Amino acid sequence: METGEYGRTATEEPPRAAGPAGRGRSRGGALLRVSLALLVTTTVAGGAALLLWPGPRDPYLAAGDPGAGWYVPGHRAGDTAAAAVLAGPYRERPGPAVPVPADRAGSPPPLPASRPLRAAPTAPVAPVGALFSPGDDGDPTHHCTASVVHSPAGDLIVTAAHCVHDGGFRTRLVFAPGLHDRTVPYGLWVPTRIDVDPRWISDRDPDRDVAFVRVRRAGRAADGRTIEEVTGAERIRFQAPAGRPAQLTGYPDDRDTPLGCRHTADAQSPTQLRFACPGFPNGTSGGPMLIDVDRATGTGSLIGVIGGLDGGGDDATSYSSRFDADVAKLYRRATS
Repeated sequence: METGEYGRTATEEPPRAAGPAGRGRSRGGALLRVSLALLVTTTVAGGAALLLWPGPRDPYLAAGDPGAGWYVPGHRAGDTAAAAVLAGPYRERPGPAVPVPADRAGSPPPLPASRPLRAAPTAPVAPVGALFSPGDDGDPTHHCTASVVHSPAGDLIVTAAHCVHDGGFRTRLVFAPGLHDRTVPYGLWVPTRIDVDPRWISDRDPDRDVAFVRVRRAGRAADGRTIEEVTGAERIRFQAPAGRPAQLTGYPDDRDTPLGCRHTADAQSPTQLRFACPGFPNGTSGGPMLIDVDRATGTGSLIGVIGGLDGGGDDATSYSSRFDADVAKLYRRATS
């Protein structure tokens, strides 16, 4: 682990697992989980009484341990969700070999800012991909973005908390790294454990909109390779100063190629980063904010993910919870 420099959704009815709140599938990052309510009017003692009944419970949410902030999904749920993705338009086809980062002293030179300053289609990179949460309606649309981050076990991805917990932990999550043109080049990966800050669960604290997810390859016996060995990984940085040139990437929910933009990661507040580049739509929540990007591999140092303030932002500006000491603590918990 390195230390030092720095890093949207509509309501749907079950049984489909809605995307989170923020830019997951409405502006910002994830589908807002709203329980449907049935309003019934009855007459009591000559007056009208309004009774509010809870609507149907989403079958693809689980309580986990809300006090501690973690959840261990069942094995079958992950494989079923991955099969649902492949039952749609997506197909597994081997991707190109992942380039090995060059050994170099110091940080690579910063990439120039995007011109025009607007999110635009960019080439996919192996560690960054789309996050699915399929239900039973035959529509395996991805709702968020995630990326592989270095960890001792090599099995960790990072995204926004609202992408994995929105009224409960999502039980049917699938990560497709390097996704492009309905092609899954590096396999489908499903959670073995999800970790979020309990303050996200209790009050959706925007400063805690970060989640770490340990994953395994879906639908097959382990071949000895972790996701990090297959795709490579971003490095992670904590307590980094703002104002550094950065790159932001995310997968819109209506396309299978990512958007990217290069600008600066500025301080919105002591607890939030701001990235003022327009054009990041629904589905880009959880996308990585990187500094020190290697031109050859497209990987860099992770300083944040789209999320946080206003569920990740609006069309003009994206936000991220700052990777502070609390996020470092969450990372240590997720990798212990």
